[in-house]
Amino acid sequence: MPRTTAAQRLLDVRTIYHEPQIEQWARARQVLERFPDAERVEVPSHQDIPGLYGNPGGVERWVRTKREVLVLGEKKSLAARPNGRSADFIAPSTSNGCAMACSYCYVPRRKGFANPVTVFVNIEKIAGYLARHAARQGPKPEPNQCDPTDWVYDLGENGDCSADALVSDNVRDLVDLFAGLEGAKASFATKLVNRDLLDWDPRGGTRVRFSLMPEPMAHRLDLRTSRIPERIAAVNDFVEAGYEVHLNFSPVVVHEQWQAQWAELFEQVDDVLSERAKAQLACEIIFLTHNEQLHEVNLGWHPRGEELLWRSDLQEAKTSHSGQANVRYRAGWKGTWVRQLTDLLASRMPYCRVRYAF
Repeated sequence: MPRTTAAQRLLDVRTIYHEPQIEQWARARQVLERFPDAERVEVPSHQDIPGLYGNPGGVERWVRTKREVLVLGEKKSLAARPNGRSADFIAPSTSNGCAMACSYCYVPRRKGFANPVTVFVNIEKIAGYLARHAARQGPKPEPNQCDPTDWVYDLGENGDCSADALVSDNVRDLVDLFAGLEGAKASFATKLVNRDLLDWDPRGGTRVRFSLMPEPMAHRLDLRTSRIPERIAAVNDFVEAGYEVHLNFSPVVVHEQWQAQWAELFEQVDDVLSERAKAQLACEIIFLTHNEQLHEVNLGWHPRGEELLWRSDLQEAKTSHSGQANVRYRAGWKGTWVRQLTDLLASRMPYCRVRYAF
């Protein structure tokens, strides 16, 4: 019996919302041809879809919408925002939303009650902008936590590039771009093992960051994703294919057994990684930040996850820079927990450099 592919498991596209005259873009035509049986619905803007965004009743179809709906639009504003944490710059998005359904994801906070994939079809303009921006930077003057030599551009701030690659060639175009850019590197985090990417030729110009958490937590929180053992097993293959591969240990969710579970995860990683993979490895450690609005949405479709994510006994309120009501682990405790986890990592995987932890 043939195996179900990632695309078949995640996507059964039945409706494509698109902006007017979308077929002027070659990338839009590619997506439409990839899903020929989908109903096409013209809308004023990818951000203005009546009945989809801002509709409280949509939460009951949260996963179904991710599976059955795509949105096509043009990315109007092109800017590479300074970052300095995971990457030097956040690249202009080539997508928004995700086919997967991680219950802690911050992207839906701005969308309301639906979060399907939006593909931005003006990829040529985005790629051209990035090439010019990278050229203007010149050589990196000194190493930083993002990279010792290259300017790093995060490609996947608002989605998952491995999943986006199931929908269009946007991600491949950017991997090809950075394969030929001197002094610049693309980077994206992913929870999906898309082995189609192994056939590309990144030539060291793209950093893939596989996100990992203990399997019991992932089973509750990382819905519609590749399982943790599959992600770990993929690291060696992606290194051999010419990618730089780092790990995102995130989000770290504190609960009564959290340290024992992370110790077990570190042992699993250490047992699987090749010496070549270990030699180039680094990681990011990110403790959970949750959001009040997202918490209310999640209660409508996945309340069991909120038992882990919404812990008033451990968390305190934090207003984000955009004015949203977030919660994070209490400052006095979080610093201790960060040190405990980094010490645990150093004892189990001493070769894994921590680029940052917070």
